[in-house]
Amino acid sequence: MNSTEQSDKKQSPIERLAAFIVDKRKAFYLLYIGLAIFCVFSSGWVQVDNELTDYLPDETETRRGLTVMDEEFVTFGTNRIMVDNIPFSRAEELVSQLEEIDGVKSVEFDDTEEHYKDGAALFSVTYDGEAEDQVSLDALAQVKEVLSGYDVYVTGDTGSSMSDSLDQEMQVVMLIAVVIILLVLLFTSQTYMEIPVLLATFGMAALLNKGTNFMFGEISFVSNSVAVVLQLALAIDYAIILCHRYTEERTHMDAREATITALSKAIPEIAGSSLTTLSGLGAMCFMQFGIGRDLGLVLMKSIVLSLLSVFTLMPGLLMSFSSLIDRTHHRSFVPKISALGRLAVKSRFIMPPIFAVLLVAGFLFSNKCPYVFGMSTLSTYTQNESQIAQQKVDGTFGQENTLAVLVPTGDYEREGRLLRDLEAMPEVDSVLGLANVEAMDGYVLTDRLNPRQFAELTDLDIEVARLLYASYAVDEESYGRVVGGVDNYSVPLIDMFLFVYDLIDDGYVTLDDDMTETLEDLHTQLTDAQLQLKGEHYSRLVLQLALPEESKETFQFLNTLHTTAAKYYDDCLLVGNTTSDYDLSSSFSNDNLLISILTIVFVILVLVFTFKSSGLPILLILVIQGSVWINFSFPYLMKQNLFFLSYLVVSSIQMGANIDYAIVIANRYMELKQIMPLKEAVVESLNEAFPTIITSGTILASAGVLIGFLSSNPAVSSIGICLGRGTVISIFLVMGILPQILLLGDIIIEKTAFTLKSRLPIQTHSGTMRVSGHVRGYISGVVDADFNGTVHGTINAAVEAGAVQQDGPPELPEDTKGGGQR
Repeated sequence: MNSTEQSDKKQSPIERLAAFIVDKRKAFYLLYIGLAIFCVFSSGWVQVDNELTDYLPDETETRRGLTVMDEEFVTFGTNRIMVDNIPFSRAEELVSQLEEIDGVKSVEFDDTEEHYKDGAALFSVTYDGEAEDQVSLDALAQVKEVLSGYDVYVTGDTGSSMSDSLDQEMQVVMLIAVVIILLVLLFTSQTYMEIPVLLATFGMAALLNKGTNFMFGEISFVSNSVAVVLQLALAIDYAIILCHRYTEERTHMDAREATITALSKAIPEIAGSSLTTLSGLGAMCFMQFGIGRDLGLVLMKSIVLSLLSVFTLMPGLLMSFSSLIDRTHHRSFVPKISALGRLAVKSRFIMPPIFAVLLVAGFLFSNKCPYVFGMSTLSTYTQNESQIAQQKVDGTFGQENTLAVLVPTGDYEREGRLLRDLEAMPEVDSVLGLANVEAMDGYVLTDRLNPRQFAELTDLDIEVARLLYASYAVDEESYGRVVGGVDNYSVPLIDMFLFVYDLIDDGYVTLDDDMTETLEDLHTQLTDAQLQLKGEHYSRLVLQLALPEESKETFQFLNTLHTTAAKYYDDCLLVGNTTSDYDLSSSFSNDNLLISILTIVFVILVLVFTFKSSGLPILLILVIQGSVWINFSFPYLMKQNLFFLSYLVVSSIQMGANIDYAIVIANRYMELKQIMPLKEAVVESLNEAFPTIITSGTILASAGVLIGFLSSNPAVSSIGICLGRGTVISIFLVMGILPQILLLGDIIIEKTAFTLKSRLPIQTHSGTMRVSGHVRGYISGVVDADFNGTVHGTINAAVEAGAVQQDGPPELPEDTKGGGQR
């Protein structure tokens, strides 16, 4: 058996796996090239949902109401279009031009302050199709063309694509993020050539994630916009860990062996690090609000694909470019932070009490955070064209707050009484339903008319009217009306008009030209009214509220509406932005508690198995949870509203990802305290952990800040700002508070360790010594070996077996005196 076979036989399973990945790197290249080509095409298959309400639980009132409206009603596309600095007479002329455009159903405009104020005209334009129908979009394009020479502001649901504007913004964010990442990697890297390897690995992971989102069928605009940037920020340290491992091993191994060894060592370390991130993201999937599951699954998939890229693509790249990596080494630009470490040691009795005060204050202030559940009160640093127009229109003519009331159909009289009750409420500006839409001569569409009244209204001969009513009774199978006479038979006006129109259309009835033309015009209006206001099982009443979209008073008014409707109907559904906000606020407290508990439990379980101690995980969780509370104290202290989704998402990511920074320091500390005094272990831990933390932390914080400042969507921007701020706070606490807590809490860590083996005392000797046994520590360098011999120099180490005997006089240098003291 040759030496290679003996070496292979001695390899562990993970080393054999690493060797297979490295040796078959060309096959993996081909695999990834094929996947990349596929993902370029499949990324276009992903459907993006721009409505947060689609992720409400099915049992909520808003979700039930939206489902009914989608199934039973048509909601025509509309726009509120303001033309500024225009005379009223010219505005009237424009109305005529706009009404002639194909696809424009109606243009509402009059001389009241609701439509003309301070030299500004407000046109309420309704289209022939729904908001996303091509006929509506084409009509809007022609409307803009007609108004192109004016100072125009367009608002409304037609032609406003949130996903398109977000995609453009995220492209800018991604471009700037890549530049920042290049600068950070250049600062923290050890060779220049490792940077292209890192970017190639992560570019592939990002492409794979984007190209596999079609598996979910449809994802939210939040997930679609921030996933790539967050994936890059959350998982790039996995590639950095492997790269640094390779650089260390390459100093004393050839390229192949260095890559295999680095990968076999990095797989457990990276996998363990990723578990906390996956735990935090996994907790989001348990939210009642479906956006948590949507974002959690997309980001969890991104982490898994990042791991696979690092484990199966990057080793081959390191091997293939090993010669270039070797030739592009440069000096380290990362400074030593021993001064910070020594300050941490000196302040170990000062900083923890200060942190305790901040912890309590953060807990209290974060619980007073002014959460909001709609976007009407939120502002962003970047504003798109639609937001600027909305502010201009709302500032001139006021905000609109539309609410739909869905009640069982079939009884126009009850509907009319409810409408009159609603019209009398001071909180309601206007209300629209079939039972209050005027038809002709003071009659509303649902008024019941007998043959004589119908004949007088339409100038029909009474005998013709009776014949029409008899035909209607037969059509409705009300034969008793025909037998007993139809003079006292009353029919809702809308139903009679539609019946007569059908008879004319089928050629059974002929009216004079004027009446036929009137009926033709009326039929279009009646059909539109039915499509919008009368469904198979429900009627829709449309209210314009004189209340803000989201306030305590508005939420209380929803109860008033339910109480009023309950006088006439057993079933009533309210649908609108206000009800959506109310439903979200109702689920928030449960989601908040659930996410907090699950995230902490999942992360603690990972940490307990990582450190085999119950005390250390609690200390680490305390620091990161403190950063979460402090982060969400800022909105309260700054008196700024915070979108509720930002807390649910960012608190999970902070706990799941930022705790990696604490783990890095804790790992180094637990290793180093075995071979040196605790105070020196803290100093050295900070020095060793600083490059990793500053690299990952800077990238994540920069990504968050970029998203926050460059996104015009309030939900996405809010997530970015909170993530960036939270990451900076976590870095500060991990570097400035955690070392002191580790020093003071070392007794807790030791007492709560699962292993019974106690820490060996550190022995310090200098001079000529005979050493026999296993020694781990500093002997004019670092030694971890079994040997028997004589040492000339200094020992500062734990001796697990055997002894150290002083053969000559001690020669303690100044900097090692008292080295055995803690």
